[in-house]
Amino acid sequence: MKLAVVFGGVSSEHSISCLSAASVLRNLDQNKYEILAVGITEEGRWYLYPDYNVDKIEKGLWQEESGLVPAILSPDRAAHGLVLLTDGGVQTVRVDCVFPVLHGIGGEDGTIQGLLELAAIPYVGCGVAASANSMDKSITKVLVDAAQVRQARYYLALKHEFAADAAGVARAAAERIGSFPVFVKPCSSGSSVGVAKAADMRELTEGLKAAFGYDSKVLVEEFISGHEIECAVLGNLSPVASTVGEIAPAQEFYTFDAKYADEASKLFIPARITEEQLEETRQNAIKVYTALGCRGLSRVDFFCTYDSGEIVFNELNAIPGFTSISMYPKLFAHSGVGYTELLDRLVSLALEEHHG
Repeated sequence: MKLAVVFGGVSSEHSISCLSAASVLRNLDQNKYEILAVGITEEGRWYLYPDYNVDKIEKGLWQEESGLVPAILSPDRAAHGLVLLTDGGVQTVRVDCVFPVLHGIGGEDGTIQGLLELAAIPYVGCGVAASANSMDKSITKVLVDAAQVRQARYYLALKHEFAADAAGVARAAAERIGSFPVFVKPCSSGSSVGVAKAADMRELTEGLKAAFGYDSKVLVEEFISGHEIECAVLGNLSPVASTVGEIAPAQEFYTFDAKYADEASKLFIPARITEEQLEETRQNAIKVYTALGCRGLSRVDFFCTYDSGEIVFNELNAIPGFTSISMYPKLFAHSGVGYTELLDRLVSLALEEHHG
């Protein structure tokens, strides 16, 4: 089977995608798959990386390699794969399945999924709508409300309204939430990029201004004081939830740096919560996954509040991190599904979804 692992991309999480892809490439069964490593530069150029060097991908040095072949993923179903632009002309390489190890914009937002749908190529992970709806946190909020899963109170701020009346928007957000501190989040940026914690009106206004640098829609959310807990979900129409893991960030909240650079952040598997809380989290993870129409995989994140032990939904990641320290593979490893078997299952689910 020809499996294309697509990595890199134009989002702010380009470097994390390279880390995740390196782990995926190291753990795929080389006897089962003919692996095509396809890198996308931060400028959006696509290259087939023949005889790929995993260490170079991990360190983000793959673009400096000689032998990269400019490539286009063709939407033409007859091509069913890559069109390579070689010195000798054009060559087509058929692809049986794509594993988009892409985080954030261009990877988790439904765009590459739409291209793969046009090409009729099976791919790992959520479809177009589920990807787009989980990428846009304001749409996620509406769908999770409908599923009756508890989440933080929120206010949706719009860029053009903020430009016209910044003080009015900040005041309306503060009144809706009811108390400080609050979190300010761009609706469609991943991995804590552009997120700020605001303790008063001045910080809220500054946080909104900064967040609008990333997106035209920004969420202001109630601050939930609690453990950050995560549940991995796997499957199509009958998804299964892993046990629950807990993150104890070394920094005040789980920033981009705390996720990927600060090794003092600790993971606890299973999470340090009661059996009842663990089961409620797993059930709610499936509810959210189903409400958003997810397929293949997602990681669903919650808080368990310090004061009452309430389980509160935070967000869903359609293509969670797959680095060596990432929670998604670790949670399934704890359940007895090793990394290589997990990747096999994801490819099988992609093929099942496509033919189903």
